[in-house]
Amino acid sequence: MDREGAEPSPFVARPGPEPSVTEAWGELRWLVSGTAMPGAEQTLGVVTIHPGRRNPLHSHPNCEELLYVVSGRCEHLLGEELHALSPGSVIRIPRGVKHWARCTSAEPLVAVIAFSSGERRTDSHEGGGAA
Repeated sequence: MDREGAEPSPFVARPGPEPSVTEAWGELRWLVSGTAMPGAEQTLGVVTIHPGRRNPLHSHPNCEELLYVVSGRCEHLLGEELHALSPGSVIRIPRGVKHWARCTSAEPLVAVIAFSSGERRTDSHEGGGAA
């Protein structure tokens, strides 16, 4: 049984010092990945984007992405189409499609992001760091 104070389980991620990436536009906090949780076949994280900022144009050559908006609002460029997202919205980003998200609300955008691979790869299509 996995309980508080017991040996950590390779199947449970707990709140704490998750690996995170801080950029000028916001932060990525990784909860599950093949690296953080060996054997995982998916990647799960939380992204925060500051008001008026966006992450760089990028794509994922080896997996699709789902982005679920928890709070805040954004416009999301998916290929050539711009989509307005608000709390409760979900967008599916197919493998290899270029995309970015820009926070359009006064509060930060907070979204759960999931990828169909534990070894998510990212190709950047502009400067400013990988997403």
